[in-house]
Amino acid sequence: MALVAVVTSSPPSVEGGHMVIARALVEAVKTAGHDAQLVATPSNPFGQQASEYLATWRTNVREISGRPVDHVVSLRYPSYAVRHPSHVCWLNHTMREYYDLWDDFSGPLSPQGRLKESVRRRLIHAADTWCFQHHLKALFAQSTTVQARLTRWNAVTSQVLYPPAPQRSYRCDGYGDFIFVVSRLAPLKRIDLILQALATPAAQGVRCVIAGEGEAEGVLRAGAARLGLEGRVTFAGRVSDEQLVDYLATCRAVCFVPKHEDYGFVTVEAFSAAKAVVTVTDSGGPAELVVDGVNGRVTVPEPTALGQALADLHNDLLLAKRLGAEALATARRFTWTGVVDTLVTQHLRP
Repeated sequence: MALVAVVTSSPPSVEGGHMVIARALVEAVKTAGHDAQLVATPSNPFGQQASEYLATWRTNVREISGRPVDHVVSLRYPSYAVRHPSHVCWLNHTMREYYDLWDDFSGPLSPQGRLKESVRRRLIHAADTWCFQHHLKALFAQSTTVQARLTRWNAVTSQVLYPPAPQRSYRCDGYGDFIFVVSRLAPLKRIDLILQALATPAAQGVRCVIAGEGEAEGVLRAGAARLGLEGRVTFAGRVSDEQLVDYLATCRAVCFVPKHEDYGFVTVEAFSAAKAVVTVTDSGGPAELVVDGVNGRVTVPEPTALGQALADLHNDLLLAKRLGAEALATARRFTWTGVVDTLVTQHLRP
């Protein structure tokens, strides 16, 4: 029985999507008949990236509890800095502040701060590129969006391998009278755009449940009140896995409009519950999976267009059912068996 180490970094007290993927991959590898262990590499505060990369480089993934590790799959930066002769990376993202979010990150800095971070940025680019070129048997990207970043910034090639939905008991109990939103409440998730869409004339009858917590919650609650959305928008806070499945089972559709998302589990989770997803053209990963008018709606990232798409689904039950059926068919194309075969089994063969 082969031992596989699934390696990722994880900031303290943060359970991001990469950890959901990592845990699901561990379980899928075990289901395939191998043994698997999750290894979390050290995570340091922002500004201490050099020591974080060095600590990851020094992390022992050759053995776990005295057993030799046969294969390594790494995920989030800088976990791909670990060293093992049989190592593939299934990248969800590099440190985006130094890549596609550089302008947003560096804009408010002082000239001295920008110069300092520019130097750090060049060093991180060099370290990442070296790891991708010298540490790996194969490099996989979790979306075309991530693949394009690797090509642009690191000049490395990769294969796209979409993650399936987590292994939960998704179901469809019908198509209720509310749009469901689940996300960390942070600026890049653009929940404010959804609120603005709900305030447009076309969407006046649309109800919405927003699940999640985060640093923007206070601003979003105030925004909903300012837009007169009391009674139509419910902030559900953090929800358990069981509550999440229940909301997905009973909603009319799901709305997910992040900015340049790496992948976004929300899309395939909604699809797995036979629910259409409403997203926008610059959402990144979600817009790769949602086909407008087939398994969801894709609009420009503007309140009027988004509000009309939400209203169309709210007002037309047959449309929601038709798009939902195609969404479920899309979700069934992605399997953990296929992921394990690509990332693990093929690399264990003599």
